[in-house]
Amino acid sequence: MLLDATFRAVQQTCHLIHYLRLSHHLIILNYLICTFDKLKSVSSEDINITDAVFDGVEVRVFEPPAKRDERLKRSVVYIHGGGWALASARTSLYNNLCRIMAESLNAVVVSVEYRLVPEVCFPEQFHDALRATKHFLQADVLAEYSVDPSRIAISGDSAGGNLAAAVCQQLSKDEHLTIRPKLQALIYPVLQAFDFNTPSYQQNMNMPVLPRYVMINYWIDYFNGNYDLAHSLVINNHTALDVGQALSFRGRLNWTSLLPSSFKKNYKPVIQTTGKAEIIQEIPALLDVRAVPLLAENETLQLQPKTYILTCENDVLRDDGVMYAKRLEHAGVEVTLDHFDDCFHGCMIFTIWPTDFSAGIQTRNSYIKWLDENL
Repeated sequence: MLLDATFRAVQQTCHLIHYLRLSHHLIILNYLICTFDKLKSVSSEDINITDAVFDGVEVRVFEPPAKRDERLKRSVVYIHGGGWALASARTSLYNNLCRIMAESLNAVVVSVEYRLVPEVCFPEQFHDALRATKHFLQADVLAEYSVDPSRIAISGDSAGGNLAAAVCQQLSKDEHLTIRPKLQALIYPVLQAFDFNTPSYQQNMNMPVLPRYVMINYWIDYFNGNYDLAHSLVINNHTALDVGQALSFRGRLNWTSLLPSSFKKNYKPVIQTTGKAEIIQEIPALLDVRAVPLLAENETLQLQPKTYILTCENDVLRDDGVMYAKRLEHAGVEVTLDHFDDCFHGCMIFTIWPTDFSAGIQTRNSYIKWLDENL
């Protein structure tokens, strides 16, 4: 695939720059992405686009024009993907997605411009997304944007899906919050770093766009960890049976019981008898539910709103989404699992020439249709 070959070439160049200690490879990669693709807040007749700051966090707001006799609009808080390190609410891919969402749903869309690795690492991305969302959920702010407090969704794709799920869990536990999201919609979310040998990780370990080693490196960067740990993570040494900190979480991520047989196929669990407890000691965030929402306790899952989860067959993260859907269902939450057999990770934002893929149109339309029917 031309897209994947180009991305690999750019990545290799960035890693060379990093190796020569000229700069961090993620800074260079994101600079290239945003230099050629970042758009100013240009409004049109259909959508008013403005940049704002919500409790210290930059956001881009997409507002449809007011209609006659219309009092309040519904709204979506959207958190972009990119491995907590790449992209922006202002790139054409996300600008286009949020504009189309605002038009199609006649909704106010707030796209969160959280800070990225390596400028900051976990938990700052989570804190940015949480602060911006809580600010927006204030009654006076919603009134300023003419938003119905009872019709708000929180959503995101990939790493943005991770942040959306984590923020939604945190909001559900905030006893002082008077306005809460009605829905959450997660697009091929990354939800756990406990097991890098789920069937989808094994099946798609070399899949273009997001092979397993790239996802593991994103996790290491997010946690400001050492790349030397990558091999141990690949073989699940960090969650071996003798790693006491991980034992209590094992039952929450047992894919042999959470996945359907059509996904399990003939894959076998990779569970080490002896591992390296020092990995969890060095990176305790590997078991922090603010980073890995799939490991949340059932009491938290019971508090989650009606949920939509989109997954793709050709994606290492497929099983993260499927397992979260099943755990939410077990907790009594109404869940729609929207699985696409012929689609790949990241496809939903690829709807603009020259990367205008049918998979992108198909998944985007299905996602917006669900929001339109449920929000």
